[in-house]
Amino acid sequence: MAVAHGGPSPFPEERTPVNVRLSALAAALALALPHALAAQPAPPPPLRVFLDCDRCDFDHFRREVPVVDYVRDRQDADLHVLVTRQTTGAGGTEYTFHMLGLRELAHLADNLRFVSLQTDTDSEVRDGLTRTFRLGLVRYLAQTARGDAVDVIFPDPEERGVRRPVTTAADDPWNLWVFRARIAGELEGESRTKATVLDGSFSASRTTEDFKIDLRVSGEYEEDEFELRSGDKLVSSATDLGLEGTAVWSLSPHWSWGVAASAASSTPVNQKLALRAAPALEYSFYPYAESTRRQITVLYKVGVAAFRYEEITLFDRTSETRPEQSLQIAADFTQPWGELVLSLAGSNYLDDFSKHRLDLFAMLEIRLFRGVSLDIDGSVARIKDQIYVAREEVSDEEVLLRRKELGKDFEYSVDIGLSFTFGSVFNNVVNPRIRTREQNRY
Repeated sequence: MAVAHGGPSPFPEERTPVNVRLSALAAALALALPHALAAQPAPPPPLRVFLDCDRCDFDHFRREVPVVDYVRDRQDADLHVLVTRQTTGAGGTEYTFHMLGLRELAHLADNLRFVSLQTDTDSEVRDGLTRTFRLGLVRYLAQTARGDAVDVIFPDPEERGVRRPVTTAADDPWNLWVFRARIAGELEGESRTKATVLDGSFSASRTTEDFKIDLRVSGEYEEDEFELRSGDKLVSSATDLGLEGTAVWSLSPHWSWGVAASAASSTPVNQKLALRAAPALEYSFYPYAESTRRQITVLYKVGVAAFRYEEITLFDRTSETRPEQSLQIAADFTQPWGELVLSLAGSNYLDDFSKHRLDLFAMLEIRLFRGVSLDIDGSVARIKDQIYVAREEVSDEEVLLRRKELGKDFEYSVDIGLSFTFGSVFNNVVNPRIRTREQNRY
């Protein structure tokens, strides 16, 4: 039987309920969504930079340019930034940033230059170096998947809701530990004298935003030998050994607390063994994040000290244990006009307040006007805590060679300088030919 086209269907029309269709759609989305999310690429890693600059303020760089990851080894970097410097004809300094691409950026290399004047303050030089570093990074960031982070001015990532690149312990096979070792020796003499110095140190540190630990051990041995007119030989030696450790926890942008401990042995201060341990609490009036520009802190420590002496002391002691405390107020400002550092520290033994010490230190570097700057630094100390002074009389030889410390009430030092520079400020030509050893130090 034929069915006429366009006529009614011999079968009734089937309709799917709405709730059934919605359930099917939800099931399909549930199956497809995990695969879609898994297919999305992971966020690109930050550019890894090895900053090779021995005169740069590394903390300032990290705070002012936080869009990259800073690594300690060139082998782990995508970009090696080597900063070299030479003195210009006008007495300033020419800094050259050698931007050396590594790995996928090995085909890129640039040189950027920043020239500071002799009249520039430390703050002006530091800002100029940071600005040059920013400019040098632009090309390398643009060549990577992180090029979208490039802007005319690098803002604080936290203000824009972007994660600040931070290397975690999981990313580092050394678990963020840094080790340093040093050993040195010195031998000098002439026909009737000889001097020998041996010293060494080893330190280990681990630093994160929330916790840092510093450990250090050091030692020094000095020996002097003299042939007197009588033909006799005078030999004098001294030993200094020390072990110290500090652990610090961050409580807030303004508060931190920690524990400090040390062990030492020193011939000049008559100490066969000196042990100290004290918890500490510090408050910073400015957030710690601003420490490279300005800082005012108050640090308080209270603990115990134990001593064993090589010789009996003026107080008829061969050993003793005393509770002690200290308070330090410190300020450090680095500004375009110069730098100011102040520190006032006091300490005393809690069982005898007459045994105390007070130290004041100040350093001021200020630019009076173009070409003229004033430098002043000095310290003064009131000393009333020398419980270690030996009772036996110290020989003249030990005093002259500073092998034994005498009792004293105070000490001070003052250094004042005024510098004046005039002439051309446009001579940026570098000519390193025939330099003396002293000139190469600057």
